Amino acid sequence: MTPSLERPPLTPDERTSLVGWLDLQRQILRWKCEGVSEEDAHRAVLPSSPLTTMAGLIVHMRWVEHTWFEVLFLGGDERANPSFDEDREDADWETKGQTLAGLLDAYEAQCARSNEIVAAASLDDVGRHEGYRSGGANLRWMLTHMVEETARHAGHADIVRELLDGAKGYY
Repeated sequence: MTPSLERPPLTPDERTSLVGWLDLQRQILRWKCEGVSEEDAHRAVLPSSPLTTMAGLIVHMRWVEHTWFEVLFLGGDERANPSFDEDREDADWETKGQTLAGLLDAYEAQCARSNEIVAAASLDDVGRHEGYRSGGANLRWMLTHMVEETARHAGHADIVRELLDGAKGYY
């Protein structure tokens, strides 16, 4: 696994820094999936966390992006997002019948949509979804949280990948 990933510039403005670090963590998450077989993408390696698979991490992060930028920030309808399904715990981690390639495409599209939303707003703009406390955060806070969330799950992907096939690497 040889990545071609770069950190954001050393002296960026705030927006460039936040979006740059988020994009880097997104790239690392996708990179950890390179070369993973379909079978391995859906194979659980942690007995106490059967949904924590490479595919599960990708689908979860797709819905996390949707949650924060389309639902909480823009005030969109959460019903299309399985994260809000109170009848099925961890529904946003389910991958049945979905290929890793398809999940990666959906994640990539969601990240592009998130970047469009961020580019059109001020970092001081506040989320519009009044039904959730986090919907009252400003975009700066949401971006910072997304860097944290994505980096945490990229770390999980690093561990899952090493347990799957021994592949490891840091850019």
